[in-house]
Amino acid sequence: MPRTAERGGPRTRERIARIASRLFLERGFDAVTVAEVAREAGVSSVTVFNHFPRKEDLFLDRAVDASDVLLGAVRDRDPGTDVLAALHAAADDLVARRHALSGLAPLAAPFFRTVAASPALISRARELGFDLERTLAKELERDPGFDGDATLLAALFIAGYRTVLVETARRVLAGDPEEELATDHGRRLARLFAALTAGVTTRE
Repeated sequence: MPRTAERGGPRTRERIARIASRLFLERGFDAVTVAEVAREAGVSSVTVFNHFPRKEDLFLDRAVDASDVLLGAVRDRDPGTDVLAALHAAADDLVARRHALSGLAPLAAPFFRTVAASPALISRARELGFDLERTLAKELERDPGFDGDATLLAALFIAGYRTVLVETARRVLAGDPEEELATDHGRRLARLFAALTAGVTTRE
């Protein structure tokens, strides 16, 4: 296979991630090697790492999506729309679409079980959370319509959303009904944004 063709693009990345996820869900994250993923995908291990810097990123492959959601909520909001209102609308949209980032996607239960069983995935998920926090803070600092404490708001939002998501994951694994899960998730999001609106003040 020519090297340039093997590197591929978005389709190659998507195929690698899809195959890796299937293997991890079937056998557990720690039981599958990058070489096995590469072999199943018909590429080299080097190609896998060209698309995914770390093995954990093969499974936690929604970090780019999460960043896009955050940046899009801030950048694309209507003039005069508050940042928190825009982030709230984006979070509610994830719930409505049962997006993976809401924790309510059809395969959420096996995904959460796989993450919970791997210390490496848990650690990487925390790192990705900190990366998102920095990404959001930098965007808020550049935003002319935001005059609050960018670092504080980003930290509180990411921590709060993570708390909501962890509780949703717990309930997904407990087998709670889907509509009940979605309703409860939405309520906890509303409480999160109410707390942020009341507690985050502008810089003096």
